[in-house]
Amino acid sequence: MEAGQALSSRLGRITISSEAIAQIVAETALECYGVVGMKGSLRGQLARARGRPRGIEIGRDGGEVTVDLHVVVEYGLNLAEVASSVSNRVAYEVRRLTGLRVRAVEVHVDDVRTGGK
Repeated sequence: MEAGQALSSRLGRITISSEAIAQIVAETALECYGVVGMKGSLRGQLARARGRPRGIEIGRDGGEVTVDLHVVVEYGLNLAEVASSVSNRVAYEVRRLTGLRVRAVEVHVDDVRTGGK
C-alpha cells in the first residue's frame, strides 16, 4: 500500500493512500451516466495486479491530487459531455470524501460499446 501525504489536524494525523483515492474514483466513475466500464494502459493493468482499480492512475504532489482515468462509454452518447461529467463528478467526490485538493482529472475515452455487448 502506497502511503499518501499526511494531513494534520488538532486531533492527529490522517494518511490517505493512493489506492483509497483510486477506489473512490472507480466507484464514482462507474456511477456516472454513460460509463459502462474501465479500461487501462499496460501500466494501469500492472497497477491493478497490485490491487488498484483498472484504468486509474493517481498522482500526488503535496496536498494536491491528479487523476488519470480511462473509461469505456456507451455507444450513441456525446463523448465530450460524458467525459466532462465524469471529470467534474470525480473531482467533487474526491474533494468531498478526502479533503484533498484536486488539481486535474484527465478522462480518456478508450472504447465505445453498445449496451448489448
